[in-house]
Amino acid sequence: MNKETTLNLENEILNNNLPKPKLLLHACCGPCTSGVFDQLKDYFDITILYYNPNTYPYSEYMLRYEQLIKLQKHYDFKLILTDYNEDEYLSKIKGLESEPEGGSRCTVCYKLRLEETAKYAKLNGFLYFTSTLSVSPYKNAEKLNKIGEELEAKYNVKYLYSDFKKHDGYKNSIKNSKEFDLYRQDYCGCRYSLRKDS
Repeated sequence: MNKETTLNLENEILNNNLPKPKLLLHACCGPCTSGVFDQLKDYFDITILYYNPNTYPYSEYMLRYEQLIKLQKHYDFKLILTDYNEDEYLSKIKGLESEPEGGSRCTVCYKLRLEETAKYAKLNGFLYFTSTLSVSPYKNAEKLNKIGEELEAKYNVKYLYSDFKKHDGYKNSIKNSKEFDLYRQDYCGCRYSLRKDS
């Protein structure tokens, strides 16, 4: 799905009074999800997939999931929790442990999470898939969209092109976090992003 198609999507749905298409939204955490959900809720029937095997430790994984449960009190979405398996992430990024934040280790991590989302979307009848990741100013939307487009072709399910930090996505995630009393983490998620030199 290209940028032009994404920009025309809201007009197609709203002007023609069409039913909202089903979107599987990969979520990294509650705050980021809140900033993205506001941008999509008028156009999609949204289900949240919480799949983040990179998150360390397990207590942090569950703490971030609990923020999504909190968010359900304010937004109408279905929420899917996946099993925690950090070994899956560690096997994918083997040899890249020393890479700086934002480098090739992160690109592999993006693909791991987006691919699981695309596969789940295809198997469960979703028309679209995307991720909240691009709402962060620390995430490269161009890389995410390139991966998403490749997965769209591989799994034959539409990828929603996005750079959710635009249109005040990140700013709204901060505002919503305060309003809804959401925990905001101070590191990306993996054990390597905890390093002081990251």
